[in-house]
Amino acid sequence: MTDAPATDPTESEPTPFPEHVGGADPADDSAEVDVGAIQETLRDIAKVPLDRPDTSQASLYYDASSMAPLSPRAAAAIARLRAYKPPPFPFWNQLPARKRAAVLILLYADQWGDLRVVITMRAASLRSFSGHAALPGGKADNTEETPYQIARREASEEIGLPQDDYGLPKPFRVEQLCCLPPSLARTHLVVTPCVAFLHADRKDPGTATPLVEESMIPRLDAREVAAVFSAPFYNFLKTDDLPPPPESGQVLPEGHWYDGSWLMWKDYPWRVHNFHVPVNNQRVSKPRRGSAQGNMAEALDEEQDREGRFKVWGMTARVLVDAARVAYGEEPEMEHNQDYGDAKIIMRAAKEGEFEEVSEPKKDEAGTERGKM
Repeated sequence: MTDAPATDPTESEPTPFPEHVGGADPADDSAEVDVGAIQETLRDIAKVPLDRPDTSQASLYYDASSMAPLSPRAAAAIARLRAYKPPPFPFWNQLPARKRAAVLILLYADQWGDLRVVITMRAASLRSFSGHAALPGGKADNTEETPYQIARREASEEIGLPQDDYGLPKPFRVEQLCCLPPSLARTHLVVTPCVAFLHADRKDPGTATPLVEESMIPRLDAREVAAVFSAPFYNFLKTDDLPPPPESGQVLPEGHWYDGSWLMWKDYPWRVHNFHVPVNNQRVSKPRRGSAQGNMAEALDEEQDREGRFKVWGMTARVLVDAARVAYGEEPEMEHNQDYGDAKIIMRAAKEGEFEEVSEPKKDEAGTERGKM
């Protein structure tokens, strides 16, 4: 999804309704990684006191030493999300498991207390939408799973986020905030976005900064995820880049933040948002090329000097706009759909028979049913 969308979702050009959404092509890096050097670097970062943040790593996710207390605006955003109740959507209970999916909007505080959101880049080996930006997520395993359970399970498989707080190192915990109205993927999956907040609790403000062992290093599944990065959550309401904090010394890379267009999706107008996220101010984590398949924390490659921007668009971008609207109580600066989610489009698809039971689902080369989006 790197080009402007077609006016007809059935055309052969890229469409903004992927099963797992976004856009960029990961580099092929087969070099060995010095894990010891990475750990030593992280230990040095972890020693930075909270009142003197290391501004060169302004968005180092999963590191409690770089997560400041929430700013007033961010705290109000979390409170709004916590209080949000989506409209009833009883049709979810009528869907077969193979048509249910969920994604996780995982928020955390950066060194200035502003919210950022975790985004992945789909692996080049995936059969659908390879190299595209996406929120962690996937299909339901069965009809008993709730959307949040689906999203957490998939996040565990893709980026190593434990499925519950028992698996989280101190001082972290994940708070489920809300679910948003569902969206419809081009493959007619009904996708429920689930919003959560990654806390880094400190009982005593004077306690020492957590050691690196108490910070979470992303564990990326090379079969599904090529990279993980983050984006400023509030910026998904804006048409231009937010200025970096003056004390950060950061300079934004060349290029613009936003462009967009309209298309028709099942006879309804649908806004395509294209966001170009700066990644020169953060670590972009990815698994080492050529490593054994599976979660590979020991093979994590932390790219220190990533340049340029990653494109986030399609359903991922639409979901992030909706989530930011709820969180900040503001309407976007850009043109946008007034509705949250795709309830009307989903019901049109239901009338067309898109969710009816069909023959045996396709199986992968190992003979197992595909469960990914």
